[in-house]
Amino acid sequence: MDFTGKVALITGGGGGIGRATALGFALRGAKVVVVDHDEAQGKATADVVAQRGGDIKFVRADVTKSASVQDYVKAALDAYGRIDCFFNNAGIEGKVVPTQDYDEDLFDQVIAVNLKGVFLGLRHVLPVMLKQGSGTVVNTASVAGLFGGPGMAPYVASKHGVLGLTKVASSDVAPLGIRVNAVCPGPVETRMMRSLEAQRNPGDPEGVHRAYSATMPTGRYTLPEEVAGVVLYLSSDLSGNVTGTHIVIDGGRSGSGGQPAARR
Repeated sequence: MDFTGKVALITGGGGGIGRATALGFALRGAKVVVVDHDEAQGKATADVVAQRGGDIKFVRADVTKSASVQDYVKAALDAYGRIDCFFNNAGIEGKVVPTQDYDEDLFDQVIAVNLKGVFLGLRHVLPVMLKQGSGTVVNTASVAGLFGGPGMAPYVASKHGVLGLTKVASSDVAPLGIRVNAVCPGPVETRMMRSLEAQRNPGDPEGVHRAYSATMPTGRYTLPEEVAGVVLYLSSDLSGNVTGTHIVIDGGRSGSGGQPAARR
């Protein structure tokens, strides 16, 4: 997976998966633009990549605002002249609250970041790729886009929507040389899962971690670098005729019905 001469644009670049993917692209020769609403975390990613010799630029943006999305696209083009790989990754978890009690404003916020933000990224990056005649997009969905779960109405709804957008966008642009796919991680060792564990059981978040891990045949959470590896594959020529689909990264949990594999 050689990305020499290519430009990778990553939203949610300050988080664990975004940072690991930024580093993965940079170490394989890509010039990288990381976007995040959290300036400190976004700059931290840029510093990590730069320390490893990567060519990287940070842009602060609000993915829910069309003008801000246009600004990060323009910043990428101003810096590097093109966008070859777009990791449409920004997302938030919201709160763990039963549907009947969920706050409407928070519901709107989760949908705005996780679903509208992905749409706006597609809306403003795809024209750049179409003009180039090439490009790949990977959207971050989730196993929550395949199944339901208690207390996470907007998150689950938004991730189902991301898979829908992935299928439609891929159909729109596949004849024109652009590929659009999605990744569906299960629990990953990131800040988001620490937040969800604490919300599930404030008195024993580690117990939640152990319980979730036990439902995975591999017996553990996925690492950010393992998600990044799949993103890099879907962004590379190795996946040349793969489009309109998703790859699940959850330690075999969905394939086993949530039952751990027998161990000796």
